[in-house]
Amino acid sequence: MVKIRLTRMGARHKPFYRIVVADSRARRDGPFIEIVGYYDPKKEPSEIKIDEERVKYWINCGAQPTDSVKRLLQRAGL
Repeated sequence: MVKIRLTRMGARHKPFYRIVVADSRARRDGPFIEIVGYYDPKKEPSEIKIDEERVKYWINCGAQPTDSVKRLLQRAGL
């Protein structure tokens, strides 16, 4: 099963996250299929950038977004 989920990047106490399409069996920061956006919670207001076309493509292909990614997609207007 393919998931759209977050992978953590950045230094200690300065996280930012990539929104990636990955196999559900892969570890959190492990191999992924494609990067479709990023989320930076440390900026004020938090910054969300998503490639809407690619997310729609992957959802149509059967990829399931995780709960946290669903919330980010709603905040981004998808």
